[in-house]
Amino acid sequence: MDLRKLKTLIDLVSESNVSELEITEAEGKVRIVKSAGAVVHGAVMPAAAVAAAAPAAAVAAPPAAAPAAAPVPVDAGHVIKSPMVGTFYRSSSPGAKSFVEVGTAVKQGETLCIIEAMKILNEIESDKSGTVKQILCDNGQAVEYGQPLFIIE
Repeated sequence: MDLRKLKTLIDLVSESNVSELEITEAEGKVRIVKSAGAVVHGAVMPAAAVAAAAPAAAVAAPPAAAPAAAPVPVDAGHVIKSPMVGTFYRSSSPGAKSFVEVGTAVKQGETLCIIEAMKILNEIESDKSGTVKQILCDNGQAVEYGQPLFIIE
């Protein structure tokens, strides 16, 4: 397996919810395991060596005390979370003014952003009145279900 293909597979695992990936091809076998949000290890072995090797030798065990990834610091306040997986947009079109900025007073039901999912633009509304204290995502960023988007105070 070439190095570019291996790097692509590692990137795919690290950016997804998949915790383990194993691929067998004619020239060898690859197993990539992710722990605590980071790719911990991977191994490439020729097919003949995989058949002869013990399972423990194919991939080293993850460290016992792997440090957990530090969560994004979130100030105190009401958190608006993403209701879906998609792409976060702060405005209705690329050149348009953002729906809200830090310090903007919002009312319950007011549009805060758009999340594009499967070519459908979904307006995300505030479920609480208050002032936008933090915007936790960048324009055009991929977001996951339950990911914090805004802090309302």
